[in-house]
Amino acid sequence: MAPGGWRDLVTVLHLPYTLWHVSNVAIGAAAAQQIHAGRLAAAIGAFFLAVGVGAHALDELHGRPLGTRLSDRSLIALSAGGLGGALVIGVLGCIFVSPTLIPLVLAGAFIAPAYNLELFGGRFHTDFWLAASWGGFSAFTGWWVNALGVHSVREAIAATAAVLACFWLTMVQRRLSTPVRELRRRTVSVQGEQRLADGSVRELDRETLTAPLDGALLGLSIAVPLLAVAAVALRI
Repeated sequence: MAPGGWRDLVTVLHLPYTLWHVSNVAIGAAAAQQIHAGRLAAAIGAFFLAVGVGAHALDELHGRPLGTRLSDRSLIALSAGGLGGALVIGVLGCIFVSPTLIPLVLAGAFIAPAYNLELFGGRFHTDFWLAASWGGFSAFTGWWVNALGVHSVREAIAATAAVLACFWLTMVQRRLSTPVRELRRRTVSVQGEQRLADGSVRELDRETLTAPLDGALLGLSIAVPLLAVAAVALRI
C-alpha cells in the first residue's frame, strides 16, 4: 500500500502471509489424535504475534525493505510487543499445559530475531530456515501442543506429512516471492521480448513477469488457510 499512516501497519503485518503461516499451526494440530480448542487458539495467537507482528516489524527495522514511514521507535515497540506477547503465551503453556513446550518456546524466541535481523552473518536468513521456521516448525508446534506425544503410528505419519507439507509449501512461497519482490522493489525497468515458435513476439515488461508469480502467490495464500479450516473442521 502507499506509505503513510495506518497503511504502513497493514503493510508491515503482511496479512495474507501471516494468515498463511498461522494456518500451518492449524494444519499441524489437525494431525493430532485430539484437538484442544484452547491450546490451538493460544498457539495461533502466539504465532500471529511472533510472525505477523514481531518478525515483520524486525524485518522492516532491518533495512526498510517495505519503505514504510514508521519510526524506528514504533517498529521496536511492535517487535517487542509481538515477540513479548508470544513469549508470555509460551511461558503460560509451559506452566499450564506441559513443560515439554519449553524447547519450542526457546526455539521460537531464537528464530525470529536470528532470521529477520540476519544475525550470525545471515546464516539463518536462508530459504531453508524460512521454510523450516515458519512452515515446518509452525506445523510441528501446532501438533505437539495438542498431542504432547506420539500415540500411534498413524498419528506419527500424519504429523510428519503435515510438517513436511508446510515446509515445502513455504519453500514454494519463498521461491515465488523472491523474484517478484526483486522486480517490484529493486528493478527500475525491464526490456525484452519473447519469440514464440509460431513467429509471434511478446513484449516483456515488469507487469508481464510479475503477473504469474503474483497470481500463484495469491492462490496459495487463499488455498492454505482454506485447507487449514477444512482439516480442523473435520477433527472438532
